Amino acid sequence: MKKVLATLLIAAMAAIPLFAAAGCSDDSGRIRLCEVTHSVFYAPLYVAINNGYFEDRGLTVELENAGGTDKVTAALVSGSSDIGLMGPEGVIYSDTMSDNIKVFGQLTKRDGSFLVSKKDEADTFEWTDLKGKRVLAGRVGGVPAMTMQYIMNGYGLYDGVDGTVIDTSVAFNMMASVFESDDTVDYTTLFEPTATEYQNSGRGYIVASVGAESGEVPYTAFCARTSFIEEERDTAKNFLAAVKEGYNFIKNNDAATVAKSLVASFDGMTEESLAIAVESYLEIDAWCSTPVMTEESLEALEKIMTNAGELDHEVEFDVIVDNSIAEEVQRENG
Repeated sequence: MKKVLATLLIAAMAAIPLFAAAGCSDDSGRIRLCEVTHSVFYAPLYVAINNGYFEDRGLTVELENAGGTDKVTAALVSGSSDIGLMGPEGVIYSDTMSDNIKVFGQLTKRDGSFLVSKKDEADTFEWTDLKGKRVLAGRVGGVPAMTMQYIMNGYGLYDGVDGTVIDTSVAFNMMASVFESDDTVDYTTLFEPTATEYQNSGRGYIVASVGAESGEVPYTAFCARTSFIEEERDTAKNFLAAVKEGYNFIKNNDAATVAKSLVASFDGMTEESLAIAVESYLEIDAWCSTPVMTEESLEALEKIMTNAGELDHEVEFDVIVDNSIAEEVQRENG
C-alpha cells in the first residue's frame, strides 16, 4: 500500500503547478470533494447535500468517487480536490509532505462493512467458521483489509494457515463481482447499499458486522492539505457544520424519513432498501456524534495497522489531526 501510494503521490506532486490556482480562493463556495467510495455509510454527507444544508451556508459540493484512499490522497496532493473523505491511514502514509494532509473532522467511528456469505448462516455464524475459508478482505494496506485481518488474527486465523485465505488481491470495487462469480470465494466484506442488494437478490447473506466486532476506530474522516485548512478555514467550518446538521437529521428522524433524503444520491436504490441500510448503520452506531477525533481512537487504528505490518513507527497525533475547526463546530452545533 505504501509503495502504491508513493507512486501516486510522485505523479500528483508533478501535477501541483497545474492546480495551484484552484480551490475556493475565488469565494465561489465551490468544494471539490473526493470520496473513497459511494456508500450509505456516509449518509450524513448525502443528507446534508440533498437537504440543502451546504447551500444554506453558501457552499456547493462537487462529488468525485476515487475508488480508494490512495487515489483520494493523490487527488489532495495534486490539488485537484479540496477535501477528501477517506481513511486516516492515507494521512499517516503521507505525513512526510511539507504541505501535509491532515484530518480536520471525523465522520464514521467503526468499520462500515458487513461480512457476506454464500450460505444462509446468519443464525449460526461464528467468526471461527472462517477457518479454512477464502475471504475477500479488501485491498492490501486499506483499513477494510487490515480490520478483517485484525479480527481474524484475534480468533487465531492467519492467512495460509489451516487452509485459511485472507485475500487482499481483489480491488475494492471488484469484490462484489468476484465474490459472485468465483466459486472458490466463501465470504466477502461489502458496504451498504451493496450488502443489502446482494441479500435481497439471494446472491449472498449478511452474517456479521465487521465494525461491531472490531470496535471503535476512526474509519473515515474529512481531510485536506494544511494550506486549505489555514486559508479556507471558514469554508471548512461551514462544511463540517453542514455535515453535522446531516447527522442530527438522521438521529432525529426514523429510517424511512432519512431514506427520502438519500434516494437522490443512489440511483436504482429504493427507499425501502435505503431505510434497511440506514437501520443497519444505526444499529452498530457507525456515525460520529462529534467531528472531533480522539487520540484513543487513533491509537486503535495504529494497532490494526501494526498488526497488518503497515505501520512501524509511532504516530504523533498533532501531525495527523487538526481538531481546531471540529471543536468549534461541536461547541456551536452540538
